[in-house]
Amino acid sequence: PWIHKHSAGGSSSGSGAAVAAGLITLAVGTETDGSIICPASLNGCVGIKPTVGLVPTQGIIPISAHQDSPGPMARSVKDAALLLEIMSATTGLVQACDESRALKIGVVRSWLTGHSATDALFDSALSKLAKAGVTLVEVALKAPGDDVGSDEYEVLLHELFDEMGAYLSKRADTSLKSLAHLVAYNSAHKESELKYFAQELFDKAIKLGGRNNAYKAKRARNLAWAQRTLAKGFTDVDVLIGATYSPAWVSTLGKGDDYGDNSWITMAPAIAGTPIGTVPMGITEGLPVGLGVVAKANDEIVLVSALAQIERALDLGFLKPTFIK
Repeated sequence: PWIHKHSAGGSSSGSGAAVAAGLITLAVGTETDGSIICPASLNGCVGIKPTVGLVPTQGIIPISAHQDSPGPMARSVKDAALLLEIMSATTGLVQACDESRALKIGVVRSWLTGHSATDALFDSALSKLAKAGVTLVEVALKAPGDDVGSDEYEVLLHELFDEMGAYLSKRADTSLKSLAHLVAYNSAHKESELKYFAQELFDKAIKLGGRNNAYKAKRARNLAWAQRTLAKGFTDVDVLIGATYSPAWVSTLGKGDDYGDNSWITMAPAIAGTPIGTVPMGITEGLPVGLGVVAKANDEIVLVSALAQIERALDLGFLKPTFIK
């Protein structure tokens, strides 16, 4: 909604765009890796991916039982906290927004985007946090090698094969009972089903198969990396922060988008199933960008408290696209 030729991110694009456009106050997104944080950041709203398992996933089209999580998207941290309380049947999150907890925040420089204007906004945010009396500690985390990303990618394809198959097999309203059935249907109806995008991920998932020995080795290696990285990061701090994504890229509608410069902030929390949130930190090139906050597993109250303190320190209000009067 900010610049119409630019992407709303994904995969919870509609949720982020609808909140940003003022069509709705609250929305639900789902994240496997980045799918709440990305559209929240690109659309200038708040997004929270809670600890995997905190919010039920029944009825959600699955990719990974280890990484899938529904979460709230909203115009403010308090609104997002309210929705998360309802979604998770928990209490204390809204109250945490108004509390001034003495938090120690770890600043992860390797979680910058490489986009100069976005990273400059992050540095400006740090100055405002320091001025507000927030304790900031530099935390050095090594960026992952290409093997971490390729392992996660293939792990998710293995899990997609099993999870989607199980989901389809239990549905009474369709004759498509497996991923192979779905691929065949799409191929037979290309004009409507594959007009803008292909189904290469489904094809790759079928080729790899389900949770075999190769999958188990990659999953174990991936999880060990994520847990080791987060354990090191949380040695002496309550939450970790970094930039999330550079401004929204131009969308070519399936012709191959250039996603720009992005941080790897979502990767370790995604693989480990731990919580992450984002709050707007400013506008560059006429587009919003977000500041990401990572917390320990099942520490949503601390996450929400940190997001709320950052929101107050930055004092941006609700960012509105220019077409909203």
